[in-house]
Formats: sequence, C-alpha cells, structure tokens
Amino acid sequence: MRPIREEFQANVAAAPRPIVALPARTSRPGGRYDPRSVLARCYFITALFHLLAGMALLAVTAPDADASTARIKDIAAFEGVRDNILLGYGLVVGLNGTGDRLQNNAFTQQSLIAFLERQGVNIRGQNLNTRNVAAVTVTANLHGFARAGGKIDVEVSALGDARSLLGGTLLATPLYGADGEVYAVAQGSIAIDGFEAQGQSGSSITKGVPTGGFIANGAIVEREIDFAMNDMQSVKLSLRNPDLTTATDVANAINARIGPGFAKVTDPGTVDLRVPPAYTQDVSTLLADIETLQVMTDQPARIVIDEASGTIVMGENVRIDTVAVAQGNLVVRVDETPQVSQPGPFAPGGAQTVTVPRTNVAIDEGKGNKMAVLENGATLKDLVAGLNSLGVGPRDMITILQTIKAAGALQADIESR
Repeated sequence: MRPIREEFQANVAAAPRPIVALPARTSRPGGRYDPRSVLARCYFITALFHLLAGMALLAVTAPDADASTARIKDIAAFEGVRDNILLGYGLVVGLNGTGDRLQNNAFTQQSLIAFLERQGVNIRGQNLNTRNVAAVTVTANLHGFARAGGKIDVEVSALGDARSLLGGTLLATPLYGADGEVYAVAQGSIAIDGFEAQGQSGSSITKGVPTGGFIANGAIVEREIDFAMNDMQSVKLSLRNPDLTTATDVANAINARIGPGFAKVTDPGTVDLRVPPAYTQDVSTLLADIETLQVMTDQPARIVIDEASGTIVMGENVRIDTVAVAQGNLVVRVDETPQVSQPGPFAPGGAQTVTVPRTNVAIDEGKGNKMAVLENGATLKDLVAGLNSLGVGPRDMITILQTIKAAGALQADIESR
C-alpha cells in the first residue's frame, strides 16, 4: 500500500489542468511538499465553478429587457372598486339666442312650463317664444368610495336643436343611478370646447362641438354607495385585457408575495384571490400590498382597422409567413375642357356662338410599382418596412392586410371597426 502522500500526488497529477492560471509552486522552500497549497487550489476552482453557475442561472431566469411589465393596479380592476354611471335630465338657461326652438321641441317647452310652475309662475296657455333655453342630458361617474358632500365632474349634452351651450347655466338637476335612486345633484356654468357664429346672410362657422360641455366639480354627492371592503372573504381581479398568460403571471406574483395557494386563475379575465388569515378584516391593506406588484403582460397578435378614418394599429406579436406582395392602382382621369366656338366674320345669317365639349381621357396603370417579399417569421417592423417600400398609403394597406390574411400568411386576428 502506497503512502497517503504519494497517492495524493498521483491523483493531483492525473487531474485535468484548471481553466485559470494558478501559481505553480506547490511545495515549501527546500523541496518539501505543501498540501495546503493544493487544497487552496481546489477550493478556488470549486468557488469559481459555483460563481459561473450562478451567473448562468441569473442570465437564464432574468426577465427579458424588451418584455413589457406593468403593475397589477394598471392592468386589473378589483371587485367593487369601480365607477357607477349617473344620468339626469335638466334645463340650461342663459343662452344668447342659441337654445332650442320651443315650437320644434315639445319636451323643452313642457320642461320649461313645469319648472316655472314649481317656482309659482303659471304660464299654461301662453305663447312661449324664447331661444335662451335648451334641454340637456347630464351624465357623471360616481366612484365607489365617494362620500356625501363630495363633488364630482359632470358632462352636459344638448337634446334638441340648440346651436350652442356657450354661456349657459345648468339648473339644479338630480342624477339617478341604475336603481332609480338620486345619488347627486348637478348645477353650474357650462364650459365648452367649441363655438358657433352665424351672420345675417345665413353663413356660419363652427369649431369643435358647441352643443356639449362639462362642469368641473359640478355635482354634489347626496347618497353614498354601501360597500364594506374589509368584510370581504375573497376578491376577484378582473383583467382589462383578458389573457390567460397574463392572468397566470398575476396569480403567481400574488402567491409569491402573500403565500402559495391564495390566488387562482378562474378564466383568462379573472383571478380569484382568497383573503389570507393575516389580512382578515383588513382587505384594504391586502390590496395595497399586491396592487404595486410588477407582472409580465402578454397579448394575442391582433390588428385593429378603422376603415372610416384609415387608421391601422398592429401589435408587436404579429407574424407573417413567407409571402410576396405587389400593389398597383388603375387610375382613370377624365378632364372636361369645353371650348367656345364663335361664328366667323362672313358666317351666314343665323350662325350662333356655341360651346363645344372637349374631353381628355388618361389612364395610369402604375407601371413603376414593385413587389415586396416578406420572409417567414417577419416581424411588425419587417411588415411595415415592406409595405412602405411599395409606397402604399393606409387605405391600400388595409386591403393588403386583409388579402394576406385571406391567403393564410398572416398569423394574427384582424378586427375591423
């Protein structure tokens, strides 16, 4: 049996050389062997290996720098924490001859008569002829935690044929909820974004929409919404853009924060959160703890087209298979240039001046148009660059996208509006 020192030296000699340069001296002065130097080298290699493995793990698990992240409060709404729509009907007075024509708007006349009777003025049977009054609808959003005495903004829109609400004042108007109860009362001067002017000849100019406006803090809350958040045993999170991948990321982020098993995905748009025992009767603190968590957001490949305005919006996940696109326009131009033919000096009697039509027809087939080839897996940037190289506008691009989709080469949904 060999001595321990000789066996150790044999194992060290047979071991592969390290990937880093280390001091070659492994013996003490005088030629005596120093085992502590070899052990130090082994410890160093082991530590270096663990360091490199950790860096590789971080590189794999680190989130993509280009990935989109958002807070939970920005992509989801909590159950009960929502706005409530209020609606009312009222009168606007003080208009400078731009209100409703009472003869054409019976509802405005009846509302004016009822208002004056409530003020002790009886005008039934009288001929009302004023254009300083307009019937309007009043809308507002009441958030779930509004308290009595608080103020909210309201929007006012004309119902009749009023030309403008500029300078008008909304009379006290009750605002009703979906249950028929009055939750707020609106009143105040109306601010509008446009104007309308008309001359005696009938010519007019209009900018913006002068028949609609708003009143900042124009309604006072009279009734509160009964909602006890801290008594809830579970909370539902509703995603504004339903997506199964995003919902799963939301549930994982919540479980990592408060503990496993409390958040569960029920469908692509809903995450069911069970209130942990530590947050019993303190749901508001629970929501405050999770609403700022950052999650990865995802969305399906979709192209939204507004054909009325020619607007096209494409998501970053849109992909295209290999396809060749050529676009050409056939333009037919017809120019009418009528000419006047007059009789000459010695023309026979009865000769008249006549208009002779002259027509010029030109056809442009777009011979200079090119063909663009989009390779398999082309991204949104490649798609836009390829279509722009053809010199097409938004209107033609809509037709091209729909044609590519019909060919089965567009891996995205097209939504037309």
